[in-house]
Amino acid sequence: MPGDPVLYLIPFEQRINQDPAQVALLREALGLNAPAVIRYFHWLGDMLSGNLGYSLVSGAKITDLLAQRIPATLELCSISLLFSSIVGLLFGFFSAIRQNTFVDYINTALGIIFISVPEFFFGLTGIMFFSINLKWLPTGGRMAPGKEAFFNRLEFLVLPCICLGLALVATLMRYTRGSMLDVLNKDYIRTSRAKGVGRLMVQIKHGFRNALTPVVIILTGRLTFLVSGAVIVENVFNYPGMGTMLLNAMNGKDMPVIMVTTFLITVVILFSSLLIDLAAAALDPRIRFGKQ
Repeated sequence: MPGDPVLYLIPFEQRINQDPAQVALLREALGLNAPAVIRYFHWLGDMLSGNLGYSLVSGAKITDLLAQRIPATLELCSISLLFSSIVGLLFGFFSAIRQNTFVDYINTALGIIFISVPEFFFGLTGIMFFSINLKWLPTGGRMAPGKEAFFNRLEFLVLPCICLGLALVATLMRYTRGSMLDVLNKDYIRTSRAKGVGRLMVQIKHGFRNALTPVVIILTGRLTFLVSGAVIVENVFNYPGMGTMLLNAMNGKDMPVIMVTTFLITVVILFSSLLIDLAAAALDPRIRFGKQ
C-alpha cells in the first residue's frame, strides 16, 4: 500500500519541523526497517503463537480490538442471514406455486432490483427516508448510551440488516423458485397428486423440502458475501464492527490490523467452503465422503 504509517502517526503541522532522526528512530522501534520477507515471517510466527500484535495507530492490542468488534459484526451478519433466509425462501416458494402470475412478476422485478442496486444506495436512501424524514430509526451506531441490552439495540440493526440482506434475498428467491419448479415437474409429485394428496401438502412436504438441497448449498456459500458486504454497510451506518475497523486501518496504513482482519476473512471463506461440502453430503444421501 502507498503511504508511510510513521508519517500518519505524526500530526501534519509537526511534520515540517520534525527531525528526520526521530522519524528514523520511530520507524526502527516499530520494526518497519526490516525487509518485507523478514517482517512477514516475524508476523507469521507471532500469529502461530497467539500474539496478534499491536495497532500502529492506536497502540492497542489487536486481540482487544477484535474482542470489541467481532461480536458486533456477528450480530449484524447473523440477523441479516436470518432475515434474508426467511424472506428469500418465502418469496421463492410463492413465486414457484404462482408461476407466471402477478405475484411471480412482482417478485422477479424486486429480485432484479435487490441484486442490482448496491448496498450503500439502499443504506443512504433508508437513512434519508426512515431516519431523517420520518425519524423512526436511528441514523447509525450500535446502541444508545446506557442501553446495551439486545432488545434496545434492535432499532439500530433494522436498516443495516435489511440493506445487507436484500441481495441475498434476491439470490435465494430466484434459486428457490427455480428449484421448486424443477421438483414440481417430477413424476413422484404427479403420482402424489394422483393418489389424492392435497395440493398444498404436496407443494410443502414433497416439493419445498426436496427443493431445499441446492438452496441450502447456495445459502451456505453466501456467508462470504455477508462478511464482504458488512464492510460497506458498517461504514454507511457507522456501525462499530470489523468492517469499519478494516476501513479505518486502511486509511491509517495500519498494516498489522489489516493483515489480521484479512486473515480472519480468509478463514471465514475457507470455513464456508467446508460447510458447502458438509451440507451437500448431509442433504443428498447419494453424496458420501470416501465412497465412489
